[in-house]
Formats: sequence, C-alpha cells, structure tokens
Amino acid sequence: MKRMKVGIIGCGNISTIYLKNCKQFSVLDVVACADIDLDRARAKADEFGLQKPYTVEQILADPEIEIIINLTIPQVHAEVSLAVLEAGKHVYVEKPLAVALEDGRNVLELAKRKGLRVGSAPDTVLGGGIQTCRKLIDEGWIGKPVAATAFMTNHGHERWHPDPEFFYQVGGGPMFDMGPYYLSTLVNLIGPATRVTGSAQITFPERTITSEKKFGQKIPVEVPTHVAGVIDFADGAVGTIITSFDIWHAELPRIEVYGTEGTLSVPDPNTFGGPVRIRRQGAGQFDEIPLTHEFTENSRGLGVADLAFAILNQRPHRASGELAYHVLEMMHGFHIASKAGSHYKLASTCDRPAPLPIGFSKHTISTTGLHE
Repeated sequence: MKRMKVGIIGCGNISTIYLKNCKQFSVLDVVACADIDLDRARAKADEFGLQKPYTVEQILADPEIEIIINLTIPQVHAEVSLAVLEAGKHVYVEKPLAVALEDGRNVLELAKRKGLRVGSAPDTVLGGGIQTCRKLIDEGWIGKPVAATAFMTNHGHERWHPDPEFFYQVGGGPMFDMGPYYLSTLVNLIGPATRVTGSAQITFPERTITSEKKFGQKIPVEVPTHVAGVIDFADGAVGTIITSFDIWHAELPRIEVYGTEGTLSVPDPNTFGGPVRIRRQGAGQFDEIPLTHEFTENSRGLGVADLAFAILNQRPHRASGELAYHVLEMMHGFHIASKAGSHYKLASTCDRPAPLPIGFSKHTISTTGLHE
C-alpha cells in the first residue's frame, strides 16, 4: 500500500496530538516537522523520531513530502497554505481556513490552478458521535430536518489560558474560535446554507487576565464576544446559533436537530464521541443510542488520513477546503449582517460530505477502507 509522506509546519501544543495520531494511520508517513522556532521543531522531531528539524523553507523544498499539515497561528494560515501550494504540495490546515474571506478564496483558487487538494479542520465531524448522528438522519429516524440549534457559551479564556490575548483580537472571538466546530457539524448533518443574519456585540470592552502567567494584565477587546445568528439552509431548514464569551453559566444543549418525526441531541462538536440521544414522536423520553462508528477518542488527524485516501483513490475528501470556506463565509456573514442590519446572502456553497463507512478504523485501515 502506498503511504503519503507528510510534514508539519507549526510545532505548538496541538502538534502533539497530530503527530501521535497521524503516525498510527498506515496511509500516512510523517517524516518531518518545521517551525520558525527551530528549538521547538527539534524537540518535536526528537520526541516522535522524525528526521532532523526543518526550517519552513527546507520542509517546503523537500521533494518527497506530499502533504503539509499547517498548524500555524490563524493569522498566517492563508500565507503558509499558499506557500505550501506554490511548493507543489497538498495542504491540510487547522481551523479556520483563513481569517479574511479573500485569503480563503485565494487558497482555493491556487489549489485549483495547480491541481492540488486543500483540507481543513475540524475533523471532529468524522468522529463516532457526529457520524452516528449523520447515520440516524440519513436513515430517517427524525424525519426531514426542519430546524436546528447550536450553543457555545462560556466566559472567555482569560481565567485559564496562559496567552489569552488572541481570543479578543481580529481573527478571534467566540464565533471564529469555536464556530467552525458547530457550523461544520450542521453542514454535515443538514447541508450547506444560502443566507444568514445575526446580531453581535462587545459586552466588556476590556478583559483582565487572571491566569497565572500574565495575572492582572488588561486586554482591549477588538471583536464581538457575543454573536447570535440565524441560518437558512438550502434544504429549507432554519438554524439558530449562539457563540459567546460573555456568559457565566448556562444549561443549554450543544446542538439539537429537530425533524418532522423527532429530535436528535448531538454531542459536543469539539469532541469525537457521544452521547447521542434521540426522542421520536410519541416517545416519553430521550434514549441514548449506541455509537455506530469508531474514532470516539481524540482523533485529530483523521481528516488528513481521509485526504490522503481521497488523493490515492481519486475521490472527494470530507474535511474539504470548500466546506471550510463555506463555514468561513457564514462566520463573516453573521458579523456583516449585524453591522448592516440585514440578511447576508452567501456566495459560496459546498457538497454535503459523504458519511464515513461503518467499520472503518485505524486498526483495519486499507486502501479501500474509505472508498465509496
């Protein structure tokens, strides 16, 4: 079986789980990592038995590396992805695809011109929890979806994160930080959207860091910290989403999908597992459904494996750049609609990704394991 050689750019905290998981997929051969901080790259290379640490320029110039996983900070996601594509390699980027819509378009257009693939997190939608939900919807357990709700509420990151400033700067905020998980899940379960509207506000113009490293420092808030949106899906369903860094406590569900014949309770889309619960018309309570798919633990890197199989089998990949761009435009749309006091019509769309086949796991992976 052919293995695709993979390199990683960006050796921060999240690189650990990618390196650990990607080395377990037989279709991936992770051979190198790079970072602007060579010492950090060296530490990761030593920890995972990779080739000597690379500079970014060196990893882009390596002719054997076919896929680059871009784990840099969001502000340079597009810049690095463009460099990867210019070097003739496929790219899989952490969320979001880009900060600016124009940058996201540029990435997809360059990939198309060069005949290369763009993949993007989150791949939590490929986990056992969301895939079980997808199977239930596809099999008609709740009938036709007519509405959905999604809630991500907390009081921000300054209480615990060592460097929380980014979350309140352009490219941050609750929608850009966590929206990709929720919106990618809704598109996987219901399909693409046609328009959105929203209201957004900055509740606290300044935040005080109370985590130990920078205790007492002030953060000026540049982006909305409470965003409420409405989504019109192409199939007729209507979605409601709230993402907030302004709420101390709530008892809201993560995601629910409401159908003509019942309700589906969807697990936290920032995880890979359950629980999945359903209550059909006439039932007296919600019942938990056993998960039908593998990958219920932290399986970040699953999207990279699917990308590699898609390249080898010449089929669409699931965590695609087109899906990520559609989600990016939706996130911008909520903010634009709030400022304009109107609906925002989406210019983009995407295919609803194919479900994962039952029985696929990293232990039984084969060249046909993800081939429809």
